[in-house]
Parts: sequence; structure tokens; C-alpha cells
Amino acid sequence: MLKCREVVNEADQFLSYDLSRSRQWRFKFHLLMCKHCARYIRQFQALKNATPFMHPKASDKEVTRVMDSIDDQAPSL
Repeated sequence: MLKCREVVNEADQFLSYDLSRSRQWRFKFHLLMCKHCARYIRQFQALKNATPFMHPKASDKEVTRVMDSIDDQAPSL
């Protein structure tokens, strides 16, 4: 059986069906047995569904401003 930490670490792959068939089944079995992980997966799915509606897409100007700020703060090697 999977450990809870594995479920947390691979939740996105599970919800995107990016895991092997056997790994998907192991996930489903764990979720049947562990109410905490099942709740985590439900909440994670709800967050993934809501994210596109949380704020409008950044403009090119905003992206450039943020990227320039990151470049300015990066330590020089």
C-alpha cells in the first residue's frame, strides 16, 4: 500500500492520469482506506478546478515587470 506522503507527492499526476495503470490502482486503493488522503485529493482537485478563475491572465507588461524584478534580485555568481 502507498504511504500518505506518496499520495501527497504524486497527487497532481494522479489527477492528471499521468501514472501507470498499476500505480493508479494503488492510489485508488489507498484512497479507499485513508479518509485523510481522500479528503486531500478532493480538496486538491477543487483547487485545480478553481485556479483558472481566481484572477485574470497577466498581461505581457506584468510578466516582463516580474521577470525583470526576479533578474534584479538574483545573486551574481
